[in-house]
Amino acid sequence: MDHITLGNVTITRVWEYFGSVEMTPDTFFPGSPKEVWNDGASWLAPHFLDSENNVVNSAIQTWLLRSEGRTILVDTGVGNHKDRPYAPVWNRLETGFLAGLARAGVEPEDVDIVINTHLHIDHVGWNTYLKGRQWVPTFPNATYLMPKDDFDFWNPENDHKPLLGRGNQNVFEDSVAPVHRAGQTLLWENSHRIDAGLRLDPAPGHTPGSSVLTLTSGTDRAVFVGDMLHSPVQILEPDSNSCFCEDPAGARATRRKVLGWAADNNALVIPAHLGGHGAAEVTREGDKFAIKGWAPFAPYTEQA
Repeated sequence: MDHITLGNVTITRVWEYFGSVEMTPDTFFPGSPKEVWNDGASWLAPHFLDSENNVVNSAIQTWLLRSEGRTILVDTGVGNHKDRPYAPVWNRLETGFLAGLARAGVEPEDVDIVINTHLHIDHVGWNTYLKGRQWVPTFPNATYLMPKDDFDFWNPENDHKPLLGRGNQNVFEDSVAPVHRAGQTLLWENSHRIDAGLRLDPAPGHTPGSSVLTLTSGTDRAVFVGDMLHSPVQILEPDSNSCFCEDPAGARATRRKVLGWAADNNALVIPAHLGGHGAAEVTREGDKFAIKGWAPFAPYTEQA
């Protein structure tokens, strides 16, 4: 199964990449308890951990939503042909992402809304594509919803010094600015209501403008958390950050707040990068959390 229905909203998983991100657990999640990775090897592998090579596995995917007659994409992955000199895993990819979107019944012209939960390299790539020698919006009829705090933070004109250093080099120029110049962005602040069942809210920490998308439809609840989680280990150990979090204390506080809401409201937690079944329901376990059940999405079986 590559799609589920929650209330009146259908959710489809669109693949771009699954495999190693060429980082060990210690590198990706510095300070995370080694025993969690060691004890969890039996269930973390192969979807979240390549235990033989001791590297983290990750998915790059877009969540396609159909809600109130509109077609909505949550995050747009890495993209093709992008120069990423400081992120070799993502440099000049050639994937069949648009073909996957077409198999889900969506052409670029059909997309009404693109949501970038934040503006990292692996969340905005398909915002644009290379037409001749110019980067142009991939989805010509869409409004691109971007958190203003992240837009300002990553804008080179503002000369911020991100923790990521040069890791996000070229991203604003080739995947954000062309959409903004085309007049297709909506830079939101505080919160943004998309429709009766979908709302964007700030969730800072990973980046200054990181956000979550909450779905409430009928009796169903879900929260798309972007990079609040990169691994299910962070559900069990909510104080474990990725090495990419700009504000570590803020990221921990956000993670605990959102996981607490999900546990109390029986909401499906849908991160950007989980392989396997892609999403999970969580429950409180003391001052931490546990996985109550997995979503019914079929695990990826191939690696790009």
